[in-house]
Amino acid sequence: MREIDDHKVNPANDLLVLEVLDEPGAGGANHVYQVRGYHDRENDETATVIRFQNGPIAEAGVNGLTQEVLLSIVADRLRSFQAGPFACRENALALTKIEEAQHWLQQRTLARMRRGVEGTHQK
Repeated sequence: MREIDDHKVNPANDLLVLEVLDEPGAGGANHVYQVRGYHDRENDETATVIRFQNGPIAEAGVNGLTQEVLLSIVADRLRSFQAGPFACRENALALTKIEEAQHWLQQRTLARMRRGVEGTHQK
């Protein structure tokens, strides 16, 4: 297990523990993360496990989330803040960068589709 602390920048994030729970897979990335250190509405400490896709979809089926899904969630939250009373330049810039990341991930997928290797371990 490995701990990540890139998110620790304020009192709320300082309390959250982000852990990698598995070993890197064939592509070099990990697939299972856990966030703990927060409480639910009943004030019980809880944790969230995030499982990413592990293996090519054509071979392993859909078995986890993708980066694109998590980026879409964060983009939606930032768009909502921008439409409400907490709009600010920093949120707008963060949203722009997330949308750029989404674009490049989509371009990667399209290029893999054109080469006929999307959903496989082939490059």
